[in-house]
Amino acid sequence: MKTNQFSSSSSSSPSDRRIGALLRHLTAETDADRVSSVFASPTSGGTGGSVFAHLVQAPEDPILGVTVAYNKDPSPIKLNLGVGAYRTEEGKPLVLNVVRKAEQQLVNDRSRIKEYLPIVGLGEFNKLSAKLILGADSPAIRENRVTTVECLSGTGSLRVGGEFLARHYHQKTIYIPQPTWGNHPKIFTLAGLSVKTYRYYDPSTRGLNFQGLLEDLGAAPQGSIVLLHACAHNPTGVDPTLEQWEQIRKLMRSKGLMPFFDSAYQGFASGSLDTDAKPIRMFVADGGELLVAQSYAKNMGLYGERVGALSIVCKAADVAGRVESQLKLVIRPMYSNPPIHGASIVAVILRDRNLFNEWTLELKAMADRIISMRKQLFEALRSRGTPGDWTHIIKQIGMFTFTGLNPAQVAFMTKEYHIYMTSDGRISMAGLSSKTVPHLADAIHAVVTKAV
Repeated sequence: MKTNQFSSSSSSSPSDRRIGALLRHLTAETDADRVSSVFASPTSGGTGGSVFAHLVQAPEDPILGVTVAYNKDPSPIKLNLGVGAYRTEEGKPLVLNVVRKAEQQLVNDRSRIKEYLPIVGLGEFNKLSAKLILGADSPAIRENRVTTVECLSGTGSLRVGGEFLARHYHQKTIYIPQPTWGNHPKIFTLAGLSVKTYRYYDPSTRGLNFQGLLEDLGAAPQGSIVLLHACAHNPTGVDPTLEQWEQIRKLMRSKGLMPFFDSAYQGFASGSLDTDAKPIRMFVADGGELLVAQSYAKNMGLYGERVGALSIVCKAADVAGRVESQLKLVIRPMYSNPPIHGASIVAVILRDRNLFNEWTLELKAMADRIISMRKQLFEALRSRGTPGDWTHIIKQIGMFTFTGLNPAQVAFMTKEYHIYMTSDGRISMAGLSSKTVPHLADAIHAVVTKAV
C-alpha cells in the first residue's frame, strides 16, 4: 500500500510533521469550502465583477492628450503644435551633440557603478546646478546659504518644494499667475497648499497685465507664497521687463511674500543663460529667501531623463543645513532617491569648459530657430492680410505663443486643417518649420475671417 510521503512517523523531522499537519488541514476542507473561501475575497479572480467597475474613464491630459489625438489622425498634412518639445527644421526630435559626447564619456568610464544615489541626489550635479541658475559668483553660494537637491525634472522639483512649504512654512497659500502651466495648480494642491491666482495676462493687449499683477500681489496676505516664471512664461510667452521685475521684487519683499521661481527655460528663451536667470538673481542679491525649481528638459533636450533640481536660498548656512535635512524627509517616502544617468550627463557638460561652451552654442541655435519661426509666422500672416494685430507673436518670447484663438477656432483648425494645439490657443513655436509655417498661416487666416 502506497503511503503519503508527508505522513508523520517517529523518524520524520519537525519540519516534515508541520507540513503533514498543514496538508491534512487543507485536504479536510470540502470543495464547497474552497470555492466559498475563494469568492469571499473581493480581489480574487473568477466571474465576479471588478472592484474597480465603478470608475469612470478619466479625460486625457489637456496637453499630452493633444499628441494622442494627433497620433490617431492619418492625414499627411497634420501638424502637432501642442506639446512643448523642440523639433528640428525637419520636424524631428533633437539629441544635442554635446549630450551624445557626455554620454559616450560615461559609457567609456568603466569605474562607473549603478548604486543608489543619496536622497539629495548627485552632489556634483547639485553644486553645478546652483551655480548655473544663481551665478558662479553668487554671495548666497559663497556663504553656503543654498541647499540644492536633485529632483525629477521641473515637475518633481515643484512638488518637493511645495510639500516642503506645506509642512514647514507658516503660510499655506500659493499664488500662481492666471493663466499658467496646466500642471501647476494640480502639483501644489496635491502637495498640500491652497492655490489662488493673480492677474498676469491681458487678452486685450495680448501682453502683461502689470497693474493687475501689482494689485493682486499687493492684496495677498503677508508672507504668502508666489509662483513666478523665471523667463518664457508658459503658456503666454509674455515676460515682465527688468524694470517691472524690480518693482515686483520690491513689492514682494515689502510684504514678506515668498518667491518660488519655476525655471524651465534657462537659455532657451533669449539664447543666453545669464540673461534668462536675471530675475532670479535680482531676488537673491537682496539677501532674502526664495525657492527655485530647475529643469534640464528643454535646454539640454533631456526630456525623458527627468533631470531637475530644487534650490532653496536661506538667510544663514545653518538654516540651509536644517532645510536640507527636512527636504530628505519629503523625498524619501516619495521616490526615495533620484536617477543617476541624466544628472551625470548634466554634470559632465557643466564641469567641462569645452563641452559647456559647445552646449551654449547649441542652446543659442535652438533659441534662434524659435525666434526665426516667430518672425516667419508674423510675416506670413501680414503678407496674407490676416485681420488683427499679430505683433504679439514677435513680442512674446520662448517656446510658446499665446495666439489669442478661442477654443472654437482651435477646434475648426484641427478639423479643417489637421493642426493640433491646446484649446486655449497656445502653440509651440518649436514645432514649426519653414515648410509648415504657410500651412499654419493659411489656417489662422481662414479661421479669423470666418464666423467660428
